[in-house]
Amino acid sequence: MASNNFFVPASVTSSGRPVLVPNEVECNLLSNVDIEHDQDDAVSFPPLKSGHFILTTHRLLFLSSSCSSTAVAIPLSVITHIFSSKRSLKSVFHSPRFRFQVSATPDNRILDSDPGRVTGLRSVVITVVVRGKGDWELFLSKMWECWRGRAWETTPSETGPASASASASLYASDGLVRMVGVGGLLRKEQEMWESTDRSLQEAFQDLNALMNKAKEMVMLAEKMRQKLLAGSSSQSNSANDEELGSKEEMQDWLLSVGIVSPVTKESAGALYHQQLSRQLADFVKIPLERAGGMINLIDVYCLFNRARGTALISPDDLSQACSLWEKFDVPVMLRKFDSGVMVIQSKSHSDEEVFGRLRALVTKPEALRHGISASDAAMTLGIAPAMAKEHLLTAEGKGLLCRDISPDGFRFYINLFSEIILDDLFLVKDYGIYSTWVKASSASG
Repeated sequence: MASNNFFVPASVTSSGRPVLVPNEVECNLLSNVDIEHDQDDAVSFPPLKSGHFILTTHRLLFLSSSCSSTAVAIPLSVITHIFSSKRSLKSVFHSPRFRFQVSATPDNRILDSDPGRVTGLRSVVITVVVRGKGDWELFLSKMWECWRGRAWETTPSETGPASASASASLYASDGLVRMVGVGGLLRKEQEMWESTDRSLQEAFQDLNALMNKAKEMVMLAEKMRQKLLAGSSSQSNSANDEELGSKEEMQDWLLSVGIVSPVTKESAGALYHQQLSRQLADFVKIPLERAGGMINLIDVYCLFNRARGTALISPDDLSQACSLWEKFDVPVMLRKFDSGVMVIQSKSHSDEEVFGRLRALVTKPEALRHGISASDAAMTLGIAPAMAKEHLLTAEGKGLLCRDISPDGFRFYINLFSEIILDDLFLVKDYGIYSTWVKASSASG
């Protein structure tokens, strides 16, 4: 850093740290800062570029990044005014900055102490341009506190001999403040919290960038899926089954990346739940096909939120959106079983078809002897065991099945009571399910 006679020279240690005077304490720091003078002032000075700006209880210190062995200072005692920061449209496109006014001598230098009754002083406005990521508003707030606190007016001699000896032990030979006592612990903890706060701010800035990038990737995936759909429709006649299968798999994968434009309260306003209901109806088509026409509401909540990315919805929003399907012409519906389990199912998914498959399963010889479990039904229907159990209980309610509860769990059997003739309870018919059950039981010994 070139010589600058306008500012007060400051000493630094061999490691580039400022040497503090007795009773001086560091309060805040800004990195990558420029110091400039106001263009309207008659007094000017060479600007200081790209340095660390340190606030203490006594001074403002500028340490150049290019030359760590050189530093200058601005005593807080010579500051006459600190301008309030004003937000404007121009400030959005420029680096943050704040200004304060100091007293300078006629020969264009800053005093190194309180001006007092010195005459002929000039006022100079200094502008601080913050080009780094520091919290400059916090820095300015602490600068107000230190300037009003006037800690430089308190000298060690005013606090007595005991305090003077304590002050001597508080500072090292290079002028640095030792972190001792309760005050030192408090300062150290404050610095730790400030460092954590800066780290969180930088982390959330990176998170916002990641969220924006994720939205771009979702849009790209949707464009690729549309091209695949257009290509598959034009080449469906010439393509073989393997190519069509790979294209469908790629379409499903791209669709699982996410929703390009999720419905939000900001975009839909009063029609939020209505639009959300329609978007959800479109989204659940593929998951329903893979799940055999019925899927648990909890699973839909997880899948839908994953596809929405950061625009998450609450369980209440999902419930309201599903309840609106009764008013719309959509191919899906919300169903609640007698047990209280809520599912989403396709309207083309009929209970009669499910009952027919269960009946075929439960009338097999092995099933007639030992019954079936929810896992057996799940394998036949291609759904989860919890959903298969709900179907079995529904079939029981319709009179198709009977259940047996044992330590091993639920076992379901075909209902034979419907074939019993009350007038002749001991008549064994040689046809029907009852006859098949008798033959199966006899064969088992």
